[in-house]
Amino acid sequence: MSISDISTTEWILIAAFVVVVAAGVAAFLSHRKRRTERLRAQFGAAEYARAVDKDGNRRHAEAGLEERAQRVEGMHVRPLAAADRARFQTAWRDVQARFVDGPAGAVTAADQLLADVMSTRGYPLSGYEQRAADISVDHPLALKNYRTAHEIALRQTRGEASTEELRQAMVHYRTLFEELVNGPAVPLAQAAS
Repeated sequence: MSISDISTTEWILIAAFVVVVAAGVAAFLSHRKRRTERLRAQFGAAEYARAVDKDGNRRHAEAGLEERAQRVEGMHVRPLAAADRARFQTAWRDVQARFVDGPAGAVTAADQLLADVMSTRGYPLSGYEQRAADISVDHPLALKNYRTAHEIALRQTRGEASTEELRQAMVHYRTLFEELVNGPAVPLAQAAS
């Protein structure tokens, strides 16, 4: 069969098939682009890039980010009660005051206080990586601060962090603390749904 033997009807069917396939590919690519944009907006460009770099595969990283969002959506994350908020704010002032006489101890106490705040808000107690992943869903802008502070705290346990670095860790911890304690009453994941 040669090209000249193909009837007009067959040409129309071939053209229609090509159009349907092209439309399907365009729809698929558009869906992927919207998914990527949504995840970048939800998690922030830095955390999105970190997830892709860590995984090495954009599709798998995006699936992991979506799993994080679903995990947190299934939790009962809630705003703090007024009494808890006041208690944590007092504890934070105490931690900051301890920094002058014992910067290393204050950084350790700040990290523990953040874990307590997260637990009270409804985030499960788990290791640092899981806490960071959970926080990334509702607090993507403060997450970078949390990661930086945690890295400094780890270096401090090895005796490798200067007092200035410990001060920076406290500033970074404070950013997340303030967002968790005083931030929006409705987490981003709930507001987006």
